[in-house]
Amino acid sequence: MTTKKKISDIAFAFFGTPELAVVVLEELDAAGLIPQVVITTPDEKKGRGLKLCPTPVKEWAEAHSIPVHQPEKLDEKFARSLEADVFVVVAYGKILPKEVLDVPKHGTLNVHPSLLPRLRGASPVRSAILNDEKKVGVSVMVLDEEMDHGPIVAQKQIEIAEWPPRALEIEERAMREGGKLLAQLLPEWLAGDIEAREQNHDLATYCEKIEKEDGLLDLSADPYQNLLKIRAYEGWPGTYTFFERGGKKIRVQILDAHIEGSQLIIDTVKPEGKKEMPYPDFLRSGATLA
Repeated sequence: MTTKKKISDIAFAFFGTPELAVVVLEELDAAGLIPQVVITTPDEKKGRGLKLCPTPVKEWAEAHSIPVHQPEKLDEKFARSLEADVFVVVAYGKILPKEVLDVPKHGTLNVHPSLLPRLRGASPVRSAILNDEKKVGVSVMVLDEEMDHGPIVAQKQIEIAEWPPRALEIEERAMREGGKLLAQLLPEWLAGDIEAREQNHDLATYCEKIEKEDGLLDLSADPYQNLLKIRAYEGWPGTYTFFERGGKKIRVQILDAHIEGSQLIIDTVKPEGKKEMPYPDFLRSGATLA
């Protein structure tokens, strides 16, 4: 056991890329925990003009005057150059090799939006909604070389008032709670006051791989299963079906719906090339299911 460090003395490197990782950074920042360095994936070309765009984590780090690295390759030499007590990884987007994970004295911690060992993998919140699993939450774990396999440091269940929830809302809530949990335990973890416990690997389940084509809805199928898909696939890959209007087949995104009795009631749609609109307005345009 070591002396507990002051919050301001904790030296950690943060690995992350998307907006959800920024949510964790915001919670750490609110607790006075500022990473000494941020590592994110390289800028990507986006949009019609293929302009190089920084990751959300890079934008956050630069706004807070924190040094940023965007290595193409991660190795032990690079990891040692960071001089961190602990690494924190949140949706980084690349697998860290064991030689990197083992560099910090206090290991590498990860925030994962499920109650491990359930729903290991890249899309736990969406898979939980899709599978109608009503028990969701967040885990802080020690990363090892296997996927979401390492020992658990802490977990928190998230209460859901209305089921099925919307994926984007639950993903943000999970990361926000994960950030708060991490901020609370980090000083104790570095002081050696917390022990991680091995997962019960016999109970492990895994996320389904989500493909763009999975968003196709059959509106004649079970209404509740369709609602689960609409809520689970919110944002990406989104749900859609095909209508006909004036002899032309059109692709229509189903943005939201609800159940009334035993029927799926579509609330909001977005026809291809058009703006989001109420479903009754769309039907008044003369569209019919293909």
